[in-house]
Amino acid sequence: MICAEYIWLDGVQPTQGLRSKMLVLPSPKSTISLSSFPSWSFDGSSTSQAKGSSSDLFLNPVQYFPDPIRGEKNYIVMCEVLHVDGKTPHESNTRSQLRTLLDKGANEEKIWIGFEQEYTLFEENKPLGWPEEGFPKPQGPFYCGVGAEVVSGREIVELHLAACQAAGIYLCGVNAEVMLGQWEFQIGHRGFEGEIADPLTISDQTWVARWLLHRIAEEFSIHVSFDNKPIKGDWNGAGMHTNFSTYKMREEEGIKEIEKAIEKLSKTHKEHIAVYGDKLEERLTGLHETCNIKEFRAGPLDRGASIRIPAHVVSKGRGYLEDRRPGANADPYRVASRLIQTVCS
Repeated sequence: MICAEYIWLDGVQPTQGLRSKMLVLPSPKSTISLSSFPSWSFDGSSTSQAKGSSSDLFLNPVQYFPDPIRGEKNYIVMCEVLHVDGKTPHESNTRSQLRTLLDKGANEEKIWIGFEQEYTLFEENKPLGWPEEGFPKPQGPFYCGVGAEVVSGREIVELHLAACQAAGIYLCGVNAEVMLGQWEFQIGHRGFEGEIADPLTISDQTWVARWLLHRIAEEFSIHVSFDNKPIKGDWNGAGMHTNFSTYKMREEEGIKEIEKAIEKLSKTHKEHIAVYGDKLEERLTGLHETCNIKEFRAGPLDRGASIRIPAHVVSKGRGYLEDRRPGANADPYRVASRLIQTVCS
């Protein structure tokens, strides 16, 4: 027998969450493939996706990964939610919207995308490592820090790193963030042979990495927060900076294509903000390495800009742009879709 953990996005608004349930299957007689995992029904009335009078919805497997928690010969299965006919994508199925955009021609742009996912570990009602009363020392020593005085939660982070590697997720790096108890992992292009950082692949992997983080933190009775501003006041918020490129941006003199993309992005700022996460205004204040939510600004090296061009991209004259506006609780599928709509229109 094998255990297959089916995971999907629910219909909760304004921020969709993850759900999962496990299906026991007979061990396949041949090599495992996507067809090894059947479609499976669930109660949509319990996930804000259907009414109780007609609650059956279907999970359609679209990607699978080795399950690093249950171990060998067990799998995590990423699913799209379909209506009862088993064909029509549910309204909450943002992956199908991204897939449609790519199929309509965006795939020809050979898009690469990467997400820098920040999050905050909470123990009860306070970030992990914070004192019982009051606040920790001012921000400064925590970013990429080392030592028990300035870092908290590394055991969870290391277990998550190992789990992502075992699952085959394209995890690029991990670091402690500016606020104590806050961390970041990056998923995207690594330059490894055979890896293609296309929007569907990387968005799927980001959701699975989030699921693994929640699952591992459970073992420590720790809550993972993807809130954009987990602690009010003079503390950093949490984002999901997004790196984006087309093949033209990565070729010689690709900087010109990047500049064209930025010009398009400047004209659709409101449309992007609308899908870049709930309560984004609490994070995009113009402070703590952000640009004010009502302003659009772009430039090289500027961590306070809406769109930043990294130093090595400026030096090489080609590469990618970094959209610093998406919040930590943004849906990777929606972020990727909106960037494609604007840049590749």
